[in-house]
Amino acid sequence: MDKKKPELLVPASSLEVLKTAVIFGADAVYIGGEAYGLRAKAKNFSMEEMAEGIAYAHEKKVRVYVTANILAHNGDLEGAKTYFGELKRLKPDALIISDPGMFTLAREICPEIDIHISTQANNTNYMTYRFWHEQGAKRVVSARELSLKEIKEIRDNIPEEMEIESFVHGAMCISYSGRCLLSSFLTGRSANRGACTHPCRWKYALMEETRPGEYMPVFENDRGTYIFNSKDLNMIEYIPELVEAGIDSFKIEGRMKTALYAATVARTYRRAIDDYFVSEEQYRANMDWYRAEIAKCTYRKFTTGFYFGKADETTQIYDESTYVSEYTYLGIVGEVTEEGCARIEQRNKFSVGDEIEIMKPNGENIPVQVLAMYDEEGNSMESCPHPKQTVDVRLSETPEAGDILRVEKE
Repeated sequence: MDKKKPELLVPASSLEVLKTAVIFGADAVYIGGEAYGLRAKAKNFSMEEMAEGIAYAHEKKVRVYVTANILAHNGDLEGAKTYFGELKRLKPDALIISDPGMFTLAREICPEIDIHISTQANNTNYMTYRFWHEQGAKRVVSARELSLKEIKEIRDNIPEEMEIESFVHGAMCISYSGRCLLSSFLTGRSANRGACTHPCRWKYALMEETRPGEYMPVFENDRGTYIFNSKDLNMIEYIPELVEAGIDSFKIEGRMKTALYAATVARTYRRAIDDYFVSEEQYRANMDWYRAEIAKCTYRKFTTGFYFGKADETTQIYDESTYVSEYTYLGIVGEVTEEGCARIEQRNKFSVGDEIEIMKPNGENIPVQVLAMYDEEGNSMESCPHPKQTVDVRLSETPEAGDILRVEKE
């Protein structure tokens, strides 16, 4: 196959998630610092954590991109200069930027770091791509509103060395390229400055001007009232079409998500991409596995978004706003003790006797039984009810460091 193999780009909300994404197959991860990225409520990275994460990823030959994609106000610029100076020392592989002012500062302060233009910059045509290429950007993230046909047209009309990054999985946004005013208007917290409260997921009613206090539910064809609530993007069944369009980087959305989410999505897309580049027959033969695995992470039903044309009423969810969640995340195996126990930082309660699953980076899911459990002092326990407690767990099969423990919900 003479097509270029795309990069798999996975989000990381914390150092733990970054390491998990690397172990489970990411070619690159994108992270945010404690300021200037569009996920203020994510845990985000301190400079020390960022340094450790970049060093860890680079040791594994994985790239790290740092978001600085707020739409900056005057008061942000002095702090941004300091921030870019600190990033210069840490040497991430690229900065993700949307604001021309922030772009200019980054070019001045750390010109040796590549710049990727965020989807927030409304990148919908090849002239926009050419503009950013002339300014010195290496990559542009396509607007989610583009079809595969439009992305192919962009590929055919931009320099060969310029890269296209496109979202292939995760939450969609009701607003054009994610530029939303609802959150700022309703709560005073601006989505464009990293503090989105996700009002598109709320339930709405209608009030008529001359009848104050009378709330009428918003119905659309009797399906309910969640008129803004988009399904989640899922392109696992369309890897050939994404490659054919000339996309260089397959981007996963979810910088607020858990290590289990990052591992599940990274592992599934890693295998799908690798299978396709062995042969399309191998990719098609494993489709049921991809579908089954991708459905094990948290999601809001699935859609192909705008890739095959304009979105319609089937792209929205009208009757509910809850996630589908089939598995509970128990923890990551930090190490295996001399006694053969898995040492984890527990994330959800489980008990001795439970049937759980070891999720391995190579695609295996191994059902095991919890045989015993010990606290940090070595005392035997029947269950671990306290989140983030360090626990040694003896299982019916011994896992490896980096494996994830999860349990299917009843």
